[in-house]
Amino acid sequence: MESLRIFDIPYLQKEKFPKEDCIASKVNGSWLKISTAQFISTAESLAYGFMNAGIKKGDGIATICSNNRIEWNFADLAILMIGAVHVPIYPTISDGDFKFIFTDAEIKYVFVSDKKLYDRIKEIAKDIPAIKNVYTFDEIIGASHWSDLLKEGEKNPDAEKLEAIKRSIAPSELATLIYTSGTTGTPKGVMLSHSNIVSNVIASKVFVPVREDGKALSFLPLCHVYERMLNYLYQYLGISIYYAESIDAIGDNLREVKPHVFVAVPRVLEKIYDKVIAAGNALTGMKKKLFFWAVDLGLRFEMNHANGWWYDFQLGIAHKLIFSKWQAAIGGNVRVIASGSAPLQPRLQRIFWAAGIPILEGYGLTETSPVISVNRLTPGDAKFGTVGPLIPDVEVKIADDGEILCKGPNVMMGYYKRPDLTVEAIDHDGWFHTGDIGVMIDNKFLMITDRKKELLKTSGGKYVAPQPIENKMKESPYISQIMVVGDGQKFTGALIVPNFHNLEEWCKANGVEVKEPKLLIQDEKVLALFDAERDRLNASFGHVEQIKRYELLPDEWTTLGGELTPTLKLKRKFILDKYKVWVEKIYVE
Repeated sequence: MESLRIFDIPYLQKEKFPKEDCIASKVNGSWLKISTAQFISTAESLAYGFMNAGIKKGDGIATICSNNRIEWNFADLAILMIGAVHVPIYPTISDGDFKFIFTDAEIKYVFVSDKKLYDRIKEIAKDIPAIKNVYTFDEIIGASHWSDLLKEGEKNPDAEKLEAIKRSIAPSELATLIYTSGTTGTPKGVMLSHSNIVSNVIASKVFVPVREDGKALSFLPLCHVYERMLNYLYQYLGISIYYAESIDAIGDNLREVKPHVFVAVPRVLEKIYDKVIAAGNALTGMKKKLFFWAVDLGLRFEMNHANGWWYDFQLGIAHKLIFSKWQAAIGGNVRVIASGSAPLQPRLQRIFWAAGIPILEGYGLTETSPVISVNRLTPGDAKFGTVGPLIPDVEVKIADDGEILCKGPNVMMGYYKRPDLTVEAIDHDGWFHTGDIGVMIDNKFLMITDRKKELLKTSGGKYVAPQPIENKMKESPYISQIMVVGDGQKFTGALIVPNFHNLEEWCKANGVEVKEPKLLIQDEKVLALFDAERDRLNASFGHVEQIKRYELLPDEWTTLGGELTPTLKLKRKFILDKYKVWVEKIYVE
């Protein structure tokens, strides 16, 4: 196992349990299934095409996909087996971030999924001489198609050269660069080696109650380290991977594929739960009463039969009458759901466990490949409100200030071209500083209690750096102070204190009656002005970073009021507590 590289995993699958449906995607209404042998042979031919194109060990190749698809896997395996560096990128980031990443990672070739992305990236690539070409996975008139490289490789194979390159790649070598948002808004390239990711695969295998007879539905982006590592884990265990058509099609795909396992971020689980509750509300009479009796029962679920025999007896009835239909709605075979990337509400955990659909919440970061800890199905190894016990070979200690520190084979090589940031993150004893605050419960379960960094994380698992957004929004003459909110929420919002002097001048010029601040911020024309300012300034940011909703506040933030530090920095936690009602209004449906 010590010599295993990521690209060795499909070969192990071929040797131990070759699959006819190693990977599958929906194409023109039907599932296109790729066997293990076909996966490997196609990737090898693409690798030959890369070699013929002059791509060398260490060269950066980017992939940008709007949905998970088989071609991504072909590219990934081919890139890794020739020793190039795979740089997967979210499709929703800003043009400025694309330019930064392409330049910083010295990208030579870019692969995009569709025409919309192709048109956008082609325009950006014009300003970056290092990029030699942009290839597409969809057939697009006038664009280079990935199959051009594949065909070139099929015509000119060089198996001996490819094998020599593979033999030269050590597990400790750089496999991928994954860019995450920095607290200042500048992306940081996390360097992960083959052994970083493979160590996480090996450590996580025992927690999956599914083997080579199982199926997984995959829909979180493959550019996300969590879904990517789990795709490798599925391959390692011989689990067939089916890619959902889209987030909107998850329900249909679950019923078609009938998976045994899938991974979700809390927001997806919240949507599933909301749909189930909506279906219950549509019932009438006794059926509705039984439905919500089961829901109330489920919300009181405790591990290890802690509620006693009478509760278990009632739960058995609820399973037969109600919860069995929940399982059927997600395909009927789900043995486990893994959740990570953002905090999961304990109430969702309880009710899904009660319904016989256990959710295992875990914790980790891109810098830790990613898993640090995870709850398990074995008795005594799961606890609601925690992110579970540590995985094998990973250590955690809690620093004096409460920060979670991590050490193990999963910890990144460092930040690309940023030794200064690397030294800040990994101390001289090898401990990675996560930026999260936590405690160990019963000396076994890790619990996250707070976030040391100001970086926000939406319920969809996307990071948002508030300062660049706040600074940009304050370019408006009508915005005096602003604090971005949205940690654990489904979108980015903001609390805004207007510049009342400028606002009053605008009101006079536009025929709006000047009123006291608390009345002025309710005026429809004033709200329309702020909507326009938000939309104008939002254009500088990627979709996840854009402010969707906001609340205007009538009072300035001051040191006297407690909202600002002596150096005039925002006291974020204080503001969140003081303006809790306003923040809640932002997220009311």
